[in-house]
Amino acid sequence: MSDNIIKVTVTDREGKDHELDAPTDMGMNMMELCKAAELPVEGTCGGMAMCASCHMYIQSDHTLNDLSDDEEDMLDQAFFVEENSRLGCQIHLSHEIDGLKVRLAPINND
Repeated sequence: MSDNIIKVTVTDREGKDHELDAPTDMGMNMMELCKAAELPVEGTCGGMAMCASCHMYIQSDHTLNDLSDDEEDMLDQAFFVEENSRLGCQIHLSHEIDGLKVRLAPINND
């Protein structure tokens, strides 16, 4: 196993777990990883914290970077927000999040 690979688990909206190998040396974030794994994450704004289409819930006890003002503003406008809500585009793949578990938030079907 490469030193530049961590494991993260993403639970999709149907409740199925996907254990993913995540590269830490490519500057990727959780939204990009989910898209690369063909999980249903939109990432409409391209990872700029300007939409909430990569909204996910942190399910493990990892300490993540604090919410930026932009991320907090977007979550204020998002649906189904919980205490553990984060935007996947703001969670950068690093050794500190090895073993991270997240669950994709439901999508708003207006």
